Amino acid sequence: MTVNRLLRLIAGFFVVFSVLMAHFHNPNWLWFTAFVGLNLFQSAFTDWCPMMTILRKLGIKEG
Repeated sequence: MTVNRLLRLIAGFFVVFSVLMAHFHNPNWLWFTAFVGLNLFQSAFTDWCPMMTILRKLGIKEG
């Protein structure tokens, strides 16, 4: 799996996880959902995301 595909998988998991946590545990988890969304938004313009840096350091291949 490439960095880009794994990044989308992780972001999607974080969004679903935080929405479920907000529904079943505490609505403040929606702040985490907003953080992930804003991070995806800024990465569209800057082509940089902290998770991409982590995945590259873990040796995940580029797409």
